[in-house]
Amino acid sequence: MLEFLNNIDTNIFIFLNGINSPFWDKIMWWISGSKSWIPMYAVIVAYIVYKQRWKSIISLIFIALVVTLADQISVQAFKEVFQRLRPCHNPALQDIVHIVRNKCGGQYGFVSSHAANTFAVAFFLSKFFKNRHFSWFIFIWATIVSYSRIYLGVHYPFDVLGGAALGGVIGLLTYILYTYTSKKTLEKFGAK
Repeated sequence: MLEFLNNIDTNIFIFLNGINSPFWDKIMWWISGSKSWIPMYAVIVAYIVYKQRWKSIISLIFIALVVTLADQISVQAFKEVFQRLRPCHNPALQDIVHIVRNKCGGQYGFVSSHAANTFAVAFFLSKFFKNRHFSWFIFIWATIVSYSRIYLGVHYPFDVLGGAALGGVIGLLTYILYTYTSKKTLEKFGAK
């Protein structure tokens, strides 16, 4: 069964990774870069601070927590445990994998930390803002960033799907903890 799933994953990866061009190499490299999204993060943080004032401290701590949890759990509990080679490190695929700028990343790829991080943030912020348009935007963003990892040859589709699922669980659980903590904090300080 595992071999069957691995074959499906590899074939989908080869197909998706094979759809490339010099133009899309530049775009996907930019999309995959963490620093590319700093302006978006800054706008979200500024909006939260503007709307919540001092209460934003709790919200921003939990946003930092959701990213930290997703990043560390994806590495420590998955990549280091399963030790599944990235496609660009797989000797059977090295001659056919399209990689950009000769960058492959660490040796192991299951689960994708990019997918875990972006989907954790997407789930958390979707619940936090409760705005349909923002939710569409943030989930499309997470999906595009996650897809870029397949395009760049550093993750299989199942690495990305596993990361997205992990991120979703972490995002939702962290949001539940956030609502409990913020409620208790507001009760303690007598704010409504």
